[in-house]
Amino acid sequence: MEDASVWAKRDADVVWHGFTQMSSFTESSPIMVESATGHELIDVDGKHYLDAISSLWVNTLGHRVPELDQAIREQLDRGAHSTMLGNSNRIVTECAEALAAVVPVDDPHFLFASDGASAVEQALKIAFQYWTNQGISGHTKFLAFGGAYHGDTIGALSVGDGGFGTNIFDPLRFPVLRAPQLSDPACFDTAIAMIEEHHDSLAAVIIEPLVQGAAGMQMAGAEEFARLGVAARAHDVLLICDEVATGFGRTGTLFASQQCALTPDLLVLGKGLTAGYIAQSVTVASGRVFDAFLGPDLSEKTLYHGHSYSGNALACAVAKRHLELIESKNVLANVKARSEQLRGALENKIAPLPQVAEFRLCGLMGGVELASPDPSERWGRRVCAAAVARGVLLRPLGDVVVIMPPLTITDTEIERIVTTLAAAIDDANL
Repeated sequence: MEDASVWAKRDADVVWHGFTQMSSFTESSPIMVESATGHELIDVDGKHYLDAISSLWVNTLGHRVPELDQAIREQLDRGAHSTMLGNSNRIVTECAEALAAVVPVDDPHFLFASDGASAVEQALKIAFQYWTNQGISGHTKFLAFGGAYHGDTIGALSVGDGGFGTNIFDPLRFPVLRAPQLSDPACFDTAIAMIEEHHDSLAAVIIEPLVQGAAGMQMAGAEEFARLGVAARAHDVLLICDEVATGFGRTGTLFASQQCALTPDLLVLGKGLTAGYIAQSVTVASGRVFDAFLGPDLSEKTLYHGHSYSGNALACAVAKRHLELIESKNVLANVKARSEQLRGALENKIAPLPQVAEFRLCGLMGGVELASPDPSERWGRRVCAAAVARGVLLRPLGDVVVIMPPLTITDTEIERIVTTLAAAIDDANL
């Protein structure tokens, strides 16, 4: 049987990996996964890795969950997919009904897509057209925060901030009003002042409640987001909450918006929606927004937007069963307990290390910021590579080591993650 190095070469010959410089792909000793079980990935050489990044933040309950496997098998026997353009599928309706019972959106309606960026694009187009459909001109701008990341498509890149090689696309990005980063103590005061000043031209404000994940786990208090929501509502500006990363229990409540007392006009969900099984996302519109699109058949009020695979039946089947398991398995209680344990372990074993600047944690979204004197030294990559060598899969955002384990992670596995991280920092010779 071919080993990992051979598979990596075969892969590099035909696959283009996102966020990856392919000229050095094989030199970085990528994990070549053969299978997965529980919270572990198993490579082609039979080595096990604890999936401490939830396969890029999507895996919530672990791999090969029997109930989720069965939900897909049962739906597969009924049919894998049918179009949602002008027609529907029973399981899609049932999934939307289940989501409607739990999302923090008034009279919600669901427009499914394939990934977070696609769902953000939908939200931006809906927010823009919402005003046009009512004959209200001038509401063409968006307000976003510094450090924001909302995806890689052009609209999502526009409301997102710089970084990740986005500057090359500046000629394609539309301008937005940009509030300061969450690390600025005055960022919310500034953002609220911007809403007050520009409300006549704003289509919407877009935020990542509680945590900006791709910014290196930058966080702010729930009460600050609540103040922003009040300001948006008072000035009749639509509020878009991007919970692609924070949704489905990751911050300790089913949705981060709930902790912030936010009732968004548009809610964007992805990643954990299907527990990491099948690519799917959804844009949730409030009844107020949805009603603005009602009119004669084929009229200009119609939202002429939709994807071939939106509302995929297999994805909706696993998403519906996933919601049921979050409740029946009391997953949120485990998030709370393991978050408290992780915080204590990081305080005791990681924070005192001279190579560490600080750590940030909300629920099971964590980042350890390394005190690198020079980003070119790539401390984050070196530490994560050392952790992978010890059998724990971690991934950096610059010099921030992300810790994002499945929501069903155990106390023993939390200790393993932190102990391995401490050893990896030592191994990396920083």
